[in-house]
Amino acid sequence: MQKKTKLFLVALLPLQILVLQILKHFPNFIETYYSTGLFPFLSKTFRYIFGWVPFSVGDIFYLLLIILAIRWLIKNRKRIRTDFVQYFLEIIATLSLVYLVFNLMWGLNYYRIPLHKKLSINTEYTTEQLIATTKRLIKKSNEMHRKLGFADSVKIDSPYDQQQIFDLTLNGYHNLGKIYTNLDYSVLSLKKSTWSLGLTYMGYSGYYNPFSGEAQVNGLIKLHKFPVVSCHEQAHQIGYAAENEANFIAALATINSDDDFIKYSGYIFALRYCVNEIARRDLDTYHELLKTINPGILKSYKEMRDFWKSYENPFEVFSKTFWDLFLKSNNQSKGIKSYSYMVALIVNYYEDQPF
Repeated sequence: MQKKTKLFLVALLPLQILVLQILKHFPNFIETYYSTGLFPFLSKTFRYIFGWVPFSVGDIFYLLLIILAIRWLIKNRKRIRTDFVQYFLEIIATLSLVYLVFNLMWGLNYYRIPLHKKLSINTEYTTEQLIATTKRLIKKSNEMHRKLGFADSVKIDSPYDQQQIFDLTLNGYHNLGKIYTNLDYSVLSLKKSTWSLGLTYMGYSGYYNPFSGEAQVNGLIKLHKFPVVSCHEQAHQIGYAAENEANFIAALATINSDDDFIKYSGYIFALRYCVNEIARRDLDTYHELLKTINPGILKSYKEMRDFWKSYENPFEVFSKTFWDLFLKSNNQSKGIKSYSYMVALIVNYYEDQPF
């Protein structure tokens, strides 16, 4: 790296941080010129380029990046003592370049107008409203469970394989796009991650690759959760960076599907969030409501809990701590805890909506 280029990139890093701190106060600007302007063009272009490839290009990209980084560290290890200043500046310059590309390709979406404002959804709700919505979700989930032809006590297994589920997600987004044009999705670029085992040990169901525009799903997770995870990552592809918003969009996309299994996965996904929130607010009501949920649905929840428990490890704690700090540094003040905010969106959206 040439000296002038290196110094320029080093100086650019604090400037980028300053600009982002300013931009977060101008969400309308981000929404107009980036999130609904430049980003949809970039995202769809990358989906066209890489979507047809049968494997994850982004996973290969990350592997090559790691190999090159290790190679550089080994090759330049002696410079830590002999030329530490230049060694350190090269690392900062590289991080500055990656940070710039990340924000241009994706990161600015963290500063867009919140989804609840775009959809005119209230963010406050009472425990009584939560309980009422949860009861409706229980009724609908139980109905869908029976509609799929299973006894109440039987855990539902997916009638589809992973690729079929990927393909079926388009229908739910298409239907959702008829209601909200900004939530429409096209050009499928949804893939099973090559590094699914690593994702599992880190505690993640999937991720969005901002450098290739691909949505990655952990291929080891149980198939009843596969549709909502897929739709969650697709929500990132259309520019919704906040995890709570991506969860809410995933619930809408699955519930609006014409396929009963996909729809069922969306209902029990939303139900789990609401039931867990009731447990935090009113433990007695929580235990009462559990008795009204089909045992087969509860078995699906237990299956996922057991799955994650079987992969628990100290590295997961480190990984989740890092992700929490990342979210907080990108305009999500509650970090990982912001996931529970989806409950407010579900309760207020469906309070006057038919299921």
